[in-house]
Amino acid sequence: MNTVRLTTAQALVRFLANQYSERDGQEQRLIPGVWGIFGHGNVAGVGQALLQAATTGEADLPYYLARNEQGMVHASVAYAKMRDRLATFACTASTGPGSTNMITGAALATTNRLPVLLLPSDMFATRAADPVLQQLEDTRGGDVTVNDAFRAVSKYFDRVQRPEQLIPAALAAMRVLTDPVETGAVTLALPQDVQAEAYDWPVDFFRRRVWHVGRPVPEPAAVERAVALLRNARKPLIVAGGGAVYSGAETALRAFAEATGIPVADTHAGKGAVPWDHPYAVGGIGSTGSYAANELAREADVVVGIGTRYSDFTTASHTVFGNPDVTFVNLNVARLDAVKHSAEPLVADARLGIQALAGALDGWEVSPEYRRHSRELIARTREIEDACFHVGHGPLPAQTEILGALNDVLDDRAVVINAAGSMPGDLQQLWRARDPKAYHVEYAYSCMGYEVAAGVGAKMADPSRDVVVLVGDGSYLMMAQEIVTMVSEGLKVIIVLVQNHGFASIGALSESLGSQRFGTKYRYRDGDSGQLDGDVLPVDLAANAASLGADVLHATSVEEFRSAMDKAKAATRTTVVHVETDLYGPNPPGHGWWDVPVSQTSALDTTQAAHDTYATHKRAQRHYL
Repeated sequence: MNTVRLTTAQALVRFLANQYSERDGQEQRLIPGVWGIFGHGNVAGVGQALLQAATTGEADLPYYLARNEQGMVHASVAYAKMRDRLATFACTASTGPGSTNMITGAALATTNRLPVLLLPSDMFATRAADPVLQQLEDTRGGDVTVNDAFRAVSKYFDRVQRPEQLIPAALAAMRVLTDPVETGAVTLALPQDVQAEAYDWPVDFFRRRVWHVGRPVPEPAAVERAVALLRNARKPLIVAGGGAVYSGAETALRAFAEATGIPVADTHAGKGAVPWDHPYAVGGIGSTGSYAANELAREADVVVGIGTRYSDFTTASHTVFGNPDVTFVNLNVARLDAVKHSAEPLVADARLGIQALAGALDGWEVSPEYRRHSRELIARTREIEDACFHVGHGPLPAQTEILGALNDVLDDRAVVINAAGSMPGDLQQLWRARDPKAYHVEYAYSCMGYEVAAGVGAKMADPSRDVVVLVGDGSYLMMAQEIVTMVSEGLKVIIVLVQNHGFASIGALSESLGSQRFGTKYRYRDGDSGQLDGDVLPVDLAANAASLGADVLHATSVEEFRSAMDKAKAATRTTVVHVETDLYGPNPPGHGWWDVPVSQTSALDTTQAAHDTYATHKRAQRHYL
């Protein structure tokens, strides 16, 4: 057997450089590069291996320097989302806090079912110098390290205690990364001494490998059962989720809606699968859904879920599907999701499943009355949206007015990124996406701090698109460091920094739950009350962005914002458009409910009133059996 002598880290770099994914005959690099921040745990291991690869050309695996370990995971996940889960990055971090900083990113990746390869450095496998710097000493066992915290948030976890263990571990990692059902964060913990240890590796370990991502075909009997339910439906509704986008099912879905007349609602991950102005597109569904989508959901007798996992926001905490006789047909590549809500499951690739349903339903369509009803609801929804865009709020604009202006100035291919705060709810109702990659809202984990880092990954995934990061001051303050990465890599990203001096989303929620926006404003502590309700803090986030290397533009009105966006689009560098909005500016009207428990007993009148409202909504909540 031919062998080559390399360290474990050198072998891993050479292996990763030769991994490819393939779907529908299209091959691409599975791991096009490595993000990293070096410390004593990986600088002489993976760091040396990446330097050697770049210097000698023995492996093509570019290195990218991040400024925060969590941020580099977010950038990798955003890249994977833009690439339909067919490519992602590896992330290397040093021992201890450098590695555990990646845990939030791992949780986000796994919750969103998006692939990322994590390479946290670990303690000495030999234990020759125990306890070493940053080592956790656990009285229950000597083999426990802080990296065991990754187990709960990883789809695959392994600790490479000896060099030869890398062979099965690396192959298993690639299997999970390319599995559309089981994908998520994959963690290979690498003890720092093992990274630098040499071994005679079989040359075949480094051969070019293509991981084929298949399209599971729907079972004919399952198609028949689903079609039987649809043929008897009077008010069917489609809910399109992320699976419809990842499978490239957009064309098939639009054709299916046109042929049958079934309206299509979407989740955050599914927005853009059907263009917003398509005659059967009814908008976002659920807790922050549109008027049309939620009205149709309340009446629907058959709900066809396509690639959705039915989060509580999608179902409005099990209240939006109001028909007592509603049944579900769930088309999903994952059986976990296909059987939710006692559905008739159709376990298959979304595109192939839609095509099978369309073929079996050839000639069937909803009634003319139902088509007309859908059109009327859509027309009313457009009126609501336009009112939000032109609310005429002042002196500071409302956030909805800024979103309306942004809708106008961006082209169809521009990517809008958001994750947390009040904007995801506003965007689900108001964003008018015509392209499946134009709406990039991470709302499975809704992680504050995702946005700026995600802008890096999204731009790297498709440099031909404008990438616009929408971020509030709360999320910006969580993680703005990757602006430096944008600048250093020469990435042109537009960051729209919406400042309202507080947490608008949680503030509004707090108020609705009787908690009076407690602890949600950025204020001085008042000497008399003892609370954080004094004057506004003199925080200059625009100056902060400029200090990180970005160009900064200011806007204080909708007109100034439009002008600033025109300049930002024409710029060649990362540009931040800073705009202040009213913390109390009106949000879009609510058409759904979200289950957030309210104190059952309280000395506050506001909380007592909120609990009465909560109890009313709870009566509409049910399991779909």
